[in-house]
Formats: sequence, structure tokens, C-alpha cells
Amino acid sequence: MSQVRQFFKVRFNRIGQWQFRRDKFSRRAFLLLFSVGLGLTLTLAACTPDASIQAEVDSTASPIAVDRVVRIGHQKFDPFTLVKARGGLERRLEPLGVSVEWTEFQSGPPMMEALNVGSIDIGRTGDTPPVIAQAADAPLVYIGGGTPKDRSSAVLVRADSPIQTVADLAGKKIGYAKGSSANYLIVRVLETAGLTLDDIESVYLSPADARSAFEQGGIDAWVIWDPFYAAAQEQADVRVIRDSDGLVANRDFYLAVNSYVDDNADVIEAIKQETQEVSAWADANPDEVVSILSPILGIEAPILDVVTKRRGYDFQPMSDEMVAEQQEIADVFYEFDLIPKSVNVSEIVWRSSS
Repeated sequence: MSQVRQFFKVRFNRIGQWQFRRDKFSRRAFLLLFSVGLGLTLTLAACTPDASIQAEVDSTASPIAVDRVVRIGHQKFDPFTLVKARGGLERRLEPLGVSVEWTEFQSGPPMMEALNVGSIDIGRTGDTPPVIAQAADAPLVYIGGGTPKDRSSAVLVRADSPIQTVADLAGKKIGYAKGSSANYLIVRVLETAGLTLDDIESVYLSPADARSAFEQGGIDAWVIWDPFYAAAQEQADVRVIRDSDGLVANRDFYLAVNSYVDDNADVIEAIKQETQEVSAWADANPDEVVSILSPILGIEAPILDVVTKRRGYDFQPMSDEMVAEQQEIADVFYEFDLIPKSVNVSEIVWRSSS
């Protein structure tokens, strides 16, 4: 089995940083208790000798709908984080009889694995994880994308590092999350100096572990995205060797389990509409975005202010341009043996029939 396939077979309970938190409250338990309570009330009323106080049940009333639950994965700071914080999605989905369970991930690859094994229904990630997941035959489809965030990632070195140019990265230990958007960025960055991944020593680390290794000198450079990128700029003595501007679009992508989409198109549409409304609000109220998210994320306001200026929060239907960008990533990864087979991105793009 290829390394890529092995990578996607990893389970979260073996790697601490991939452990996730689930919201513990569900409307399902409430509805179950309510239904049982209602049934007992009607039974007791029917057995009461005084017919004048017997409960009258409207034979035309609709039965209580069986609740649906949509399980959504998000990363520490992405559009869904703000959607969750605002609380509007739950209100929008309530008339559809749908509740929401949220799960947080440190990066895209473990989220793709969660989709692959059916632990979540919908997730938001960067550009590279869906490509690797498709090559590993994960049952996923694209349901939307965002605007480019082409200044939100970078290759960092410590301020006192002798590394001054991209060419100086040759032979150095470079940390990044395998299969993440940083994986594609480092490929593109190295290309600008005529280098490939074979010219460096790749060290696969989660964002939290990479920062620790970076600050302690365990790696020479770090490829990372916001908000970790902005936090490092604010809190550590670092230099940017090359950022993502002009190299990658670095979009958000929204994905779902392919068996989920057709029977839940109404849920996907509601999520898209709510995310778009939150996006418009965020663009008009950047200071409020910072004030809401800073205590939730435990990130200082000045850092979030930088991040907010470098990203958007929208959820658009998949466009031909988005598909072409993803196909380019897939082709590059296949060329460098980073995925085991070539893939056709357009084959897993879901289009709503409504």
C-alpha cells in the first residue's frame, strides 16, 4: 500500500493532535424525551374517567418529525468557525428539523479522514487535502469553494537564520503538515529556485508541533498558514522567505460525503446561504469579527486583525476556475509521486439539481 494510502488510514485515536472536540449538546435527546412525555400525557388523559378532561388529539396534526443531524468539520479559524460563533446556522436549519454537531480539526488531512470514515458529513479545508483524498478513493465531493487567500501562507525562518533565499533551503529541514495546503505551497516555492522536494528534508508536523520544533531549532524552516502564520509573525522573531502571493490561490473548499449530498441538498443550500451572509457581515465588520473570535480562539486581537485582512469567508458554487486550480495541484502531485494515481477533479464536483 502506498504511503499516501497509509496516510489516509491513520486513525485519530493514535495521534493526539488529531483528537477532536465534539459539541456535546444535541436536540435529538430533547426531542426523544419530549415525544415520550407527550405519549404518556395522552395515555393518562385517555384513561381518565371524566371524559370532559380527556385530551383531544387532532387527527390532522403532523407527527413530530424525526430530526436530522448535520455533522460539520472545521479548523481552528475558517469560515465555519465564524458561522458557528454567530449561531445563525442552527436557527436557519431548525425549520428543516436539522440540528448541527461541530468538530474541530488542526488541519485538513485528518478532516478528510473523518469524512472518509463517515465521522462527519461536511467539512471545510484548504486546496491540497481534497486532491490527496480523491487519489486515495475517499468518497468525497466538492460542494463549494471560496475566494483566493493568496497572502495567508508563507515559508518562515528564524530571524537569525543564515537562510536568506529560497535557494538556501536546499538540504535543510523544513516542517509542514503532510497533505495540507502547505505541502503544495512548498512545492511551488521550491520551483522558483529550481528545486524540488528531493532537495530538502521534509519533516511532517502538525501546526502546534511544528511551531515548537521551529522555535527550538528542530527544523530550519516552517511552511504554515493563518492564523498560525500571523501568530508567529506577532509572537516570534521570524522572517518570511516567501509568502504564497502569486504562487497559489489557497482557497477554502467545502466537501461532503458523496452519499450525503443528494438527500440533503436543502441542508447544503442552507449552509451555503448562511455562510454567505456571515461572509458579507464579516467584510463589513472586521473589528467585530476580531472581538467575537479572539476569546473563542484564544488568539490575541492584533493577530486576528492581520488574519482577517488576509482572508474572506465566502461559500460559492464550484466554478471552472476552481476546478482548474485543483486539477493543477493534482497534476503536480502526480508528477512528483505525491499521489499514487492521476485524478480528474471534475468527476467529484457536485452540482445541486435544484
